[in-house]
Amino acid sequence: MIPIRTNIRPWRTPYTNYALILANVIIFLITYSPHYSFAAGGRTEEALRAWADQFMLNPARPYLWQFVTYAFLHGSWLHLLGNMFFLYLFGNNVNDRLGHIGYLCFYLAGAVFSATGHALVSSTPVLGASGAIAAVTGAYLVLFPQTMVTVLYWFIFIIDTIDIPALYFIAFKMIILDNVISRTARNVAYDAHLAGYIFGILSILLMLGVGLVSTSPFDLWSMLKRWNQRRRYGDIVSKGYDPFSVQPAKMHINARDITEKPVNPQQAEITQLRDEISGLMAQHNFASAADIYQKLIGIDSEQLLPRQQLLDIANHLASENKHTQAAQAYEKFLAHYHNYEYVEQVELMLGLLYSRYLNQAAPAIRHLTAAAKKLSDQGQLKMCQDELARLQN
Repeated sequence: MIPIRTNIRPWRTPYTNYALILANVIIFLITYSPHYSFAAGGRTEEALRAWADQFMLNPARPYLWQFVTYAFLHGSWLHLLGNMFFLYLFGNNVNDRLGHIGYLCFYLAGAVFSATGHALVSSTPVLGASGAIAAVTGAYLVLFPQTMVTVLYWFIFIIDTIDIPALYFIAFKMIILDNVISRTARNVAYDAHLAGYIFGILSILLMLGVGLVSTSPFDLWSMLKRWNQRRRYGDIVSKGYDPFSVQPAKMHINARDITEKPVNPQQAEITQLRDEISGLMAQHNFASAADIYQKLIGIDSEQLLPRQQLLDIANHLASENKHTQAAQAYEKFLAHYHNYEYVEQVELMLGLLYSRYLNQAAPAIRHLTAAAKKLSDQGQLKMCQDELARLQN
C-alpha cells in the first residue's frame, strides 16, 4: 500500500519544503559514489565518498553535527526518491500551517530527535532523512487527521486505489504496521522512525494546546477535546444526573409560564453543515467540503455560501468531472456575485462546461458571449471565440 496523494493543497507555496527537497538532492549528488572498500581482508560495499562518511551519525562515536548532517545523506537513488516523495506528499501542507521558519526549525528538530532515539538503542551508523520525514508525517496526522490519503494497493493481480483517512493510514499502516510489527527489512532504522513520529505528534499537540499553532475544528487536538467532553458528560450521566429533567419543587417556576421556541431540526442541520463546510475550507479539504455542500443544497437549494467558498467548491466539482453540479454552483455564483472582479473567467468556465460536457448550446453561447466581451487574455479570448464559432455553425 503506497500513498500517492492527499485531497488538500496548501494555500501558500511551500518554499521551505521545496528548498529542503532541493538541498537533499544536491547533497546526494555531491556525496553519493557507490564503491567497494577493502579492509581486514574483506570487501565492503560503500555508498558515500570517503570524505562524506564523517557526516553520517555514528552512535559509537557521535559528533554533535552528525545529529543534523546525517539527515541530508542517502545511500541510493531509491532511498533518496522514496524519502523525497514522502516529504513532498506530507510536508507541503505542514509547511503551510507552521510557516517557513517554524517548519524549518521543526524539520531540523525532528532530525535531531529521531537521531537521538536511534543512538539510544543502536550502535549502527545511520543516514537518511526518513526520521525527520517521520516527524513531518506525525505532524500531518495531528494537523490534518480527517483528510483523505489516496492509497495505491495491489493484491495478486488486482491493482486499484482507495481513499483512507490520514489518521488511520498514518497511525496503523505507517507507524504500527511498518515500524512496530514488520521490522524485517535490513538496514532500516525503525527506532529512528518511531522517535520521529513520537516527536512530530507530541510536539504539534503541545503547540496546539498552548496556542503556538492555530487550531481548527478538525485537527487532532480539537478531536481529543471533544472526546474528553463526551467522556465527562457520560461519567456525569452514569452517576444518575439527568440534565434534561426538571424539578419543579426546587425551581419554583410554573411550567405554563415558560414559552419555549420550537427547535427547527432542518435549520439546525443546515447550520451544522455550513459550519462543517467552513471548517473544511479553512483546512483546504475541498473534496469533503464539496460533498457536504451537495448535501446542504439537497436540503435547501437556496443556501448560499460566501463568495470564495462557493467559487472554490465549484472549481473542485469541475476538476472532479462533476459537470452538472459544477455548472449549478457556477450559476449560483454568477447570480449572487456578478460584481466579482474576474467574472469573465467564471463565464468562460461555465460556457465551456455547457458546450463541451453538458451539450447545452443555448446557455453555452450566452455565457461565452458574456465572457468574450471582458476577456483580456488573448489565449483565453481566442479559445472562447473558437468555441462560439463551433456552436454557431
